[in-house]
Amino acid sequence: MSRNFELLNQMGKTPVMLPPEAELSSAPAPEAAAFIAPLEMDGMAREEITKLVHRLFLLGSTEAPRRVAFTATEPGNGNTWMCARVGEILASQVGRSVCIVDCNLRTPSLHQQFGVENHHGLSDALRGEGPIRQYARQLRRNLWLVSCGASSESAQELLTSDRMRMRIAELGAEFDYVLLDVAALNASNDGVVLGHLVDGVALVLKANSSRRDSTRDTIQLLQASNVRVLGAVLNQRTFPIPERIYNRL
Repeated sequence: MSRNFELLNQMGKTPVMLPPEAELSSAPAPEAAAFIAPLEMDGMAREEITKLVHRLFLLGSTEAPRRVAFTATEPGNGNTWMCARVGEILASQVGRSVCIVDCNLRTPSLHQQFGVENHHGLSDALRGEGPIRQYARQLRRNLWLVSCGASSESAQELLTSDRMRMRIAELGAEFDYVLLDVAALNASNDGVVLGHLVDGVALVLKANSSRRDSTRDTIQLLQASNVRVLGAVLNQRTFPIPERIYNRL
């Protein structure tokens, strides 16, 4: 058991542990020709992310979150990879609408996970008019993406503006579930700012990389800022035995 796992258990935040990240699939999408190809995940990653989806969104409680910000302790933890796949699996598990939003206006990459262009997205919605749906691209029957949009040197001003608060509220009214991909907390305070606009924050850690002290400090920062910490995900965990044998244990 890793130190991070022990730490999060002590704080009541049991992490879902995932194997290394998978690559995007180049297979054609079965749903419709206009939709993009599904994201590829190996069996163990899909199983663990499905568990995470059920724990976060599908517990049947009236308090189950519908708007969640995904952030990390530091860059490189696989936060964007995680947010994309949680959104895709959530959409496959429910008949309701799911929208994934790239709120990392400094270094956007969510669109790359789906192999689409970063065009006409969140930063444009924060500056422009019109309903939020016109800035969203449909990826599946019930899955949408709002990419970062035009790059911005005033990212912090946009994310902390009243306009951002209004757009988050509009997203919540337009889509049943909203997932935000947010910059790492050691690079900006976007996770704290946006954490106040949603139902809570899911923290992505990297196995054998995220440090115990920094993880504790990050959780305490969020809690001290009155941001609800929904849980943690230990990403890129490796297994010392082959998966086919591990699954039989």
